[in-house]
Amino acid sequence: MSTVPCVFCDIVAGRGPAHLVYSDEHVVAFLDRAPVIRGHTLVIPRKHSSGLSDLDPALGTPLFAAAQRIADAMKTPEFGAHGVNLAVNDGRAAMQTVFHTHLHVVPRRSGDKLSFATGLVTRRAGDLATTAAHLRSLIGDRT
Repeated sequence: MSTVPCVFCDIVAGRGPAHLVYSDEHVVAFLDRAPVIRGHTLVIPRKHSSGLSDLDPALGTPLFAAAQRIADAMKTPEFGAHGVNLAVNDGRAAMQTVFHTHLHVVPRRSGDKLSFATGLVTRRAGDLATTAAHLRSLIGDRT
């Protein structure tokens, strides 16, 4: 565990605010506080790693399995996504701003005009509580 305070470790510990979407023994998923589009979710391992180089490879499977489950919920008619982007920003040069490994799950809708790289810079929160509740209901609430 890093000696530097980590906002994502605080969320895992229940000390930090988050709109939870999914949680199990290996990962926690919550809405990005400054989403590029409605439903933009972050999936993080419960165990701290600052980036891909120190992520326990055994955590990759549960990380991507949770992302797959969230993506499937996003692609239901009730949520309305037609596809998703999965992204890992690894390192400052790759626009990583929180140094706790995390996977972005970004719902996409046909014609949404989201330029993914531009969208990572321009973000709007919207109604995070309602969106998190909606995704939880579609995934099967495990928080």
